[in-house]
Amino acid sequence: MRLLQLANDKTITDLSVLQQLIKMKTVRQKTERIHALDSLRAIMMLLGLVLHSVITYIGGEPYAAWPIRDPNNFNPNLEWISSLIHVFRMPIFMVVAGFFAALLFYERGSRRMFKNRMNRITLPFLVFVIILFVPVVGGMNYTLEVFASNPDAIENTLEKFSTAQSFIPTRTMHLWFLYYLIMFSVVSFLLGLLFKKLPKISKSIHNTFHYILKSPTLRLFVFTFLTVLILVFMDKYWVNTSTSFILEFNTFIFYLFFYMFGWLLYKSKSFLKTFMKHDWLFTILGTALFTWYFILDTVKLDLLIIMSIRSLACWLLIFGITGLFIRYASHHSARMRYISDASYWVYLLHLPLTIIIPALIADWDISGVLKFLFVMLTTSCICFVTYHFFVRNTFIGKFLNGRKYSRKTSDLKQVEIPELKIIRDK
Repeated sequence: MRLLQLANDKTITDLSVLQQLIKMKTVRQKTERIHALDSLRAIMMLLGLVLHSVITYIGGEPYAAWPIRDPNNFNPNLEWISSLIHVFRMPIFMVVAGFFAALLFYERGSRRMFKNRMNRITLPFLVFVIILFVPVVGGMNYTLEVFASNPDAIENTLEKFSTAQSFIPTRTMHLWFLYYLIMFSVVSFLLGLLFKKLPKISKSIHNTFHYILKSPTLRLFVFTFLTVLILVFMDKYWVNTSTSFILEFNTFIFYLFFYMFGWLLYKSKSFLKTFMKHDWLFTILGTALFTWYFILDTVKLDLLIIMSIRSLACWLLIFGITGLFIRYASHHSARMRYISDASYWVYLLHLPLTIIIPALIADWDISGVLKFLFVMLTTSCICFVTYHFFVRNTFIGKFLNGRKYSRKTSDLKQVEIPELKIIRDK
């Protein structure tokens, strides 16, 4: 009604302005861009760069998924960084992924949600798992050869790709989370359609979730307990990262739990601000608890105790870190928006760099800490520079993010229609 009155007012003569007002009125009925969660998702993705930069320099026995270890320059204390990141990073990412998937499903419709997830997740996965396979596998072999002081490192690496079959990806590498997100998207899409036909059950689930979420203490206890139950079912103290194309059931169930928490959280998004309550306390407690566990002699601990400690630390950090982002990152920031836009490309590109650069600096006689920092900063610079000049305003950027963006961060400032000025001038 107000728009009709404005339309009849002689002060508005530009039809395009009226159309913008109508569009703005329509958009306001939807959830506004949640900058805090957008930024949180980006930072969790970028922490993968930190994780893969540090792990080469932690010393000790190599992991099956990451066999390279610098034999000369390392610092065992660096393992605290990789272990801490591992306990909360992907759970938080899956929570945010589930939240935004639900937002698409309920606000844009099931078909558009499914199409969006396929375009933003499935297609990039299929393209980049092929493109990155040789650089990642070849880089890993080359660095292993260099660390073994083999003078024929390059020749031995090239021999690994002597047949056409050797170029076919045999594992998902660091894109494993995209592989599982594809499956989570399908599962949540089908469950969303199912529960739309079961409104009473759906309402009961959301009311229960709503009730638990209201109390910071209750939600911490309930979701820690449920995580422990999943780990007991798995009979593991934590889930392993699976890079196999064959579905790993434990990985699927574990991260689906966090994804569905995020999905349900969307319907209770009014409680997001309550995450700010105890946000600093939960973050500090979660970090302190995990640090105590890290330095503890866990050989003497019962498996159930280990499960409980890790689960509690995980949820303390989920609620705490999310609360901190809601507190400090809820407003539009052109710089943070740029980082969010870049994070997808940075994550895709960073792995071969964090694998190969350690080989290039293998002879440097500096501490493992300095090598870690060099690898991380150099990789970051290369990733962001290539994003800025070769991705952001090109078809690659559109392929990954759905649209091209200007290279000027000033263009990311929110543009508001001067509605108040129009009304005031009449």
